[in-house]
Amino acid sequence: MNEWEWQLLEDKTLDEVGGVKVGDRVRLRPRPGGDIFDLALAGQFAIVESIEQDYEGKIHLAVILEDDPGKDLGMLRQPGHRFFFTPEEVEPGPTILVACIGNIFLGDDGFGVEVARRMASRELPAGVKVTDFGIRGYDLAYALLDGHGLVILVDACPRGSDPGTLYVIEPAIGADGPALDAHTMNPVAVLRLAQSLGAISSKILLVGCEPADLGGEEGHMGLTDPVAAAVDEAVHLVEKLIDKERTDYAKRVGS
Repeated sequence: MNEWEWQLLEDKTLDEVGGVKVGDRVRLRPRPGGDIFDLALAGQFAIVESIEQDYEGKIHLAVILEDDPGKDLGMLRQPGHRFFFTPEEVEPGPTILVACIGNIFLGDDGFGVEVARRMASRELPAGVKVTDFGIRGYDLAYALLDGHGLVILVDACPRGSDPGTLYVIEPAIGADGPALDAHTMNPVAVLRLAQSLGAISSKILLVGCEPADLGGEEGHMGLTDPVAAAVDEAVHLVEKLIDKERTDYAKRVGS
């Protein structure tokens, strides 16, 4: 179906079909023997721009290629940048959740919150979501059960090094060892809670920063200088982990 033919169809849109929603990242798997142009896109990642239903009741997903330099034109529904597939011809693409943790009233415990704030202004690849969970442990626990390809936790993490030191840790899910942190919302405790609620299928990484001052009993706002100086480096580190995960996934599944 080309763009001209599509414009002749009734404008009936849906928000979701078969678990696929508008805005989702999907991998294209056109049916064998299909249109030659569709087959050329096999294995590509795309974003679902809309879900349309034609006069015959058939459902079509209008998608925009993730790597299309003209994808902004696709979002404007310009011809040549939107492609149409049936729900059976796509599979969900892996998503990445950057889950930032912290309490801004406990000094350097606000590290994760500041990373979330910095990343909110950056352009991220499709399928990547940054969320400031603050101290909402139960919300984070349930988010860990959503089947993301990767979850990157970002938090202050005292391990005895110099303040501002960054770590990348792969926590053992369900381990009975010592907690990674002793302040308000402990990532390991949240992982254990999530595991008690259901199976965690996501890969989990923790980007931690050595704090200088967690506020003490009285508490106070503001990061210490070495931790504040580490925020931009932490953002770049998270972005490198995102790029690596996306590259590794593409190698695993091939084209």
